[in-house]
Amino acid sequence: MSFSTYNATTVNKTRLRTPRDFSPFSGICTVCTNNCQGTCEIGRSAIRGSELLYPTERTTSQTASEKDYPVDFSHFNINGRCFGSFGAELNSTAFPNVDLSIEAGSKTGRIRLKAPFIFPAIAKLNWKGYYSGAAVSGLIATIGEDMPSTDPDCIMKNGRVADLPMLKEMYHSFYDYNQGYGALFLQANVDDERMGLLDYAIKEVGFEAVELKLGQSAKGIQGTGKFTSLEKALNMQQMGYEIFPNPSDNAIQELYKKDMCPPFYKVGRLPEWEEDSFGRRVQELRKLGAKFISIKTGPFRPADLAKTMMLAAKTGVNFITIDGSGGGTGNSPIHMMNEWGYPTVYLEAVLYKICQKMQEKKLPLPVIIMTGGFSFEDHIFKGLALGSPYVKMIGIGRAAMTAAMVGKTIGDLIEKGTVPADLSQYGQSISEIFCGIPELRARFGNKIEQIPFGAIGIFNYIERISTGLRQLMALCRKYNLNHIERDDIIPLTEDAARVTGLTRIMELDSKEIDKIIKK
Repeated sequence: MSFSTYNATTVNKTRLRTPRDFSPFSGICTVCTNNCQGTCEIGRSAIRGSELLYPTERTTSQTASEKDYPVDFSHFNINGRCFGSFGAELNSTAFPNVDLSIEAGSKTGRIRLKAPFIFPAIAKLNWKGYYSGAAVSGLIATIGEDMPSTDPDCIMKNGRVADLPMLKEMYHSFYDYNQGYGALFLQANVDDERMGLLDYAIKEVGFEAVELKLGQSAKGIQGTGKFTSLEKALNMQQMGYEIFPNPSDNAIQELYKKDMCPPFYKVGRLPEWEEDSFGRRVQELRKLGAKFISIKTGPFRPADLAKTMMLAAKTGVNFITIDGSGGGTGNSPIHMMNEWGYPTVYLEAVLYKICQKMQEKKLPLPVIIMTGGFSFEDHIFKGLALGSPYVKMIGIGRAAMTAAMVGKTIGDLIEKGTVPADLSQYGQSISEIFCGIPELRARFGNKIEQIPFGAIGIFNYIERISTGLRQLMALCRKYNLNHIERDDIIPLTEDAARVTGLTRIMELDSKEIDKIIKK
């Protein structure tokens, strides 16, 4: 069997002529005819070239991998209990009493969260709902890399960011609704650092939480933007980005005038951090006023993950987010998104062994956040259990953005008086249809009118998965997060047991059973 998809995907609007008849190895239609108009990836590549590498609607849609990995979280079940209680008295074991709150940080400060979730980096696509949704839910959110090129009103002086109006809007979209829980991080890649983005954000905007990106996170190449305008290429180059081909080259400009110029690519630089240089940068950010510093990395080879973990331990960063394959990776080549890196379960199994070795050496660990395809409470419970006691939080990216997009879409329709038929059973108004409005009104009063519909969508979604997580934890009689353990999940397949090192179901509790029977 093949784990990969065939030679077509909705991500770039391609399809097979004979979707039921294709070669599993190549993904190509079994019979490729001479008169086909080429709706598949190969056919469209014959017309549009490298455009087919990337999703077609990156500014209005989000995308995910389509590969069916051999082991994922569905290969585990949750291991319930009907005796005992961990973290609560026996007379208070109803699931609403499960405590999901967490406090994380270091000597430089602590961040309180209402649940062990963060929203990983996003810099576009309904960010108002995404960031304000994190605020009203009491969680962490991260603004994604490459902000200077995202904001058309960015002002640069001497190669450094002097004003970034969109970043200020993003900051206020979170802190205007913050009630003492969570924080808004700003992520920076190499180009952002060269432009002084974090320095500007801390000193001029008020950011206290920042994130440094190692590699290109869930993808191993540089971030890439493609455009055909010479004017835009020159503008990006003047800001400090690397542009290929060089738009300042007279020969390239002549080709452009003759309509013979290839498209321009903005290609991000990759970091080459060493312990000393990274440590110095961490200290610089601390002196500027950063209370919380995070690292974002992805599913690179195990040795690189170990180096990154050691870098975090030796430089004293507060958080590290580790992104597994299988979720979404933003503006990534489609086949890279499917075929590159370690899927989340595999990556977390590798991480667990690294953390064990570091603990044996008494090395400090940052707060570890696992992300990569998490969307529901069962995934979250299994992710926390598989990485226990080291993984403390779970990143929810595409799912949270889905909630934000649907919240905005439905809210806009209600305002226009066009309530979808399947929702009209609840009423016709915002307060009737969105179930979280009463709680938000109690907390925000009249200010609720300003909360974006996308944020309300996220608030309701987080309330759902938080309630679901409480139920699953109560099923295991675990009433706070510290009591979740690896044996709270059981592998259902030999592959799942082998990859993770978890005890197989027929061997679990065997010694305890012997003791019970002897009694």
